[in-house]
Amino acid sequence: MIVPHDRPVRRPAVPFFIEPLQIVARNQRKSVPTGETTVHAAAPPYWPEDAPARQLAAAGRRERTAAPAQDPWRLFVEAARAGRPTPSACRTLEAIYGPLLRAAGPFVVAQLGQSLDGRIATVDGCSHYINGAAALDHLHRLRACVDAVVVGIGTVVADDPRLTVRRCRGASPARVVIDPRGRLPATARCLGDDAAVFVVRGLDAPAAPAGETVRVPHDADGRLDPPAIVAALAARGLRRLLIEGGATTISHFLATGAVDRLHVAVAPLIIGSGVPGLALPPVPALEAALRPPTAVHLLADGNVLFDCDIAAVRRKEGGTADAAPDNLPAARQDAPLGDRDLRDRRDPARHRHGPGAVGADPGHAV
Repeated sequence: MIVPHDRPVRRPAVPFFIEPLQIVARNQRKSVPTGETTVHAAAPPYWPEDAPARQLAAAGRRERTAAPAQDPWRLFVEAARAGRPTPSACRTLEAIYGPLLRAAGPFVVAQLGQSLDGRIATVDGCSHYINGAAALDHLHRLRACVDAVVVGIGTVVADDPRLTVRRCRGASPARVVIDPRGRLPATARCLGDDAAVFVVRGLDAPAAPAGETVRVPHDADGRLDPPAIVAALAARGLRRLLIEGGATTISHFLATGAVDRLHVAVAPLIIGSGVPGLALPPVPALEAALRPPTAVHLLADGNVLFDCDIAAVRRKEGGTADAAPDNLPAARQDAPLGDRDLRDRRDPARHRHGPGAVGADPGHAV
């Protein structure tokens, strides 16, 4: 076939959803260790600009006639849940999700998405979209790995999320809403009948109108105690938890030592001002700041995932282990993680209803 010079050559279309390790063969990988932070980078897949049309057409025919590749996500999940070694094609998935799936006891992972300058929304509460496509794929994989996803009532009131698994294989987890003042709407989409629903209330609060009420005590700050929430849910068989939003809820769980792993997806975006991501108690000096061992993964759309082993810091402080985490990825574990949009978190009370509003939990989930 002869293609006129004035007609553009059409390249074979790349599927909108790309499982992470299906494109690794076309990547050149490198791993750059930086102290306790391991950085994994991968060159994006591409078609050469000067490739002849005949070669491109042949490549397209091979893609259409080749046997369908096995799904790395399915292979990884099956191996992890059966206690088998991870297939070689799933090393990146093992590094990120293996600690969660293979945890022997209760395990809590918190997920947050933000800009380069640490913002999760503008001053007006706009967060569509801070993070990119791959970060949302990552979020749905986290949901597929856990027994329950936990959100604050502010996230439910502001965003009405479904909190289901839709972008990867896996069952939707149970939904847990922290609702100390009884604000949960009866029409909230997270109250669907496709999974169990739990509503966390105080010891003296009335029962929730929907779902099972979980009663926990308040902490010294007058808020529902995160470690007590984790223990109460574990007693009900919900041992692997995802704290998804909002930012206040994630910060509270992190500040009280109830988080084992923190995932922060950072977008190449500078907002300049707006709602901050994490807000923790002040430290007297930098020596007192959290410095968790961290693995860094480059996502397919340019976002960067920081996988922080918070439990390793507790092990070091308790003298039970050194700061090196058990599940840091090896040097060759790298791959883009997908290609879709992440809805991030925002503070509806402060920025939608005006300054000084109280009782809301900044967050955004889908």
